[in-house]
Amino acid sequence: MTNSPSTTTSPSGLAGRREWTALGVLMLPLLLVSMDVSVLYFAIPAISADLEPSGTQQLWIFDIYAFVLAGLLMTMGSLGDRIGRRRLLLTGAAAFGTASLVAAYANSAETLIAARAVLGIGGATLMPSTMALVRAMFTDPGQRAKAIGLWSGVMTAGIALGSVMSGVLVQYFWWGSVFLVNLPAMALLLVLGPFLLPESRDPEPGRFDWPSVPLSMAAVLPVIYGLKEIPSEGWHAQYVVSITVGLLFAALFVHRQRTAASPLIDPALFRGRGFAPSVVLNLVASFGMMGSAFFTTQYLQSVLGKSAMEAALWALLPSVPIGMAAPLATSLVQKGVSRAHVVTAGFAVAAGGYAMLAFADTDSLWLVLAACGVLASGIVMVISQITDLALSSAPVERAGSASSLMETGAEFGGALGMAILGSIGTAIYRHDIPASAPDAAHDTLGGALAIADRLPGRTGDALATTAREAFTSGLQGAAIAGAVLLAAAALLAARALRGIRVIDK
Repeated sequence: MTNSPSTTTSPSGLAGRREWTALGVLMLPLLLVSMDVSVLYFAIPAISADLEPSGTQQLWIFDIYAFVLAGLLMTMGSLGDRIGRRRLLLTGAAAFGTASLVAAYANSAETLIAARAVLGIGGATLMPSTMALVRAMFTDPGQRAKAIGLWSGVMTAGIALGSVMSGVLVQYFWWGSVFLVNLPAMALLLVLGPFLLPESRDPEPGRFDWPSVPLSMAAVLPVIYGLKEIPSEGWHAQYVVSITVGLLFAALFVHRQRTAASPLIDPALFRGRGFAPSVVLNLVASFGMMGSAFFTTQYLQSVLGKSAMEAALWALLPSVPIGMAAPLATSLVQKGVSRAHVVTAGFAVAAGGYAMLAFADTDSLWLVLAACGVLASGIVMVISQITDLALSSAPVERAGSASSLMETGAEFGGALGMAILGSIGTAIYRHDIPASAPDAAHDTLGGALAIADRLPGRTGDALATTAREAFTSGLQGAAIAGAVLLAAAALLAARALRGIRVIDK
């Protein structure tokens, strides 16, 4: 690894003021990249009215960012190890800023889709690069744990803030403003990054394995696509085939990594005792987080009748305890509590959040908000600790690849959580809707409420009440499944992480 003269890490290995300032600069693009996942929630209606996209184009406007991001994470993590994480980060920031400007003033659906795709490419460079640079800047295990705790909190908060920010901006400005807010942060990163951020790379990276790039994308994209469609469309053959094709390419990708002279992802990463368990537990944690999000947003709007903006503002309340979860977990580990115990406790807390959701009825605003806060706090405790463990278990020259694997696992986990828990909830919902109800009412709660609005008097009210109760029953069933899964994850963490300690490399 090579560092620029700008680093001021002391001879004792402790990071100084410059490193902590640099961390603050890194948090800005990280926050924006995570916000861009949800930033179109309120902007889509305005975009549809202005650009008049087709139904397919509207789906691509919304989804292309996440698809490209997930598909390129491993490629960009490995590329950063080879050409330098700071160089890749600044290149990605320039691309992200430029694409944001194009998206803000897009005059056609095709232009906006292309800009969103470039935003996904930029996001794929920024996410693993920020984590890898944190690994390089904070060599002291205690300081690194605190830095990664902050990283985890900002990442989680960004997803919640994205939807609220888009609602406010669209209400007072025009839809393009949701993209323009990216520009100041990216400009600040481009100006300060060369002075504050150390350059780091693998000193002996070998040749870049280009054949692995399309293989990695062919492994990730079909699986993510299938998992994202299943909650709303059901287990149709085309989605099952998509997932199967992706898994076949995943097998080819793994074979390539095992046999290539200079693989995209070095299999030696998984020989570190703490790395493989961290990837698996990170996937499960993301499963729990996104699986609950599938229901709670609909619950606030369709069951409780909140407007989209009201729902987004109420959803901010669970973020309050999240800010304390990662520092608490870090403090416990630094005071001598076993990391295995802290991660196990985090999963147990999250399971308790799901257990609280299982008691929700059609008028349980505060219970649902409290449950979401407990659930998210437990998940952040887990993510902060296993991210630190994963980066500490990986050699610093492979920090980009290690980061990209963690992020890719999180994408898979989130999609899997929405698919499985969403399918459980949907199955219960459809079972509880009377057979005599119109066909569209059996598909979704939104469809049932739309029909209820068109029916006269008590007939419509009865259908709406039945649909809300059926959805809440689905929420309860999915919550029970989530609680069982996270309780099992707590037992897995206790066993898999037993005796593992951070050894800086």
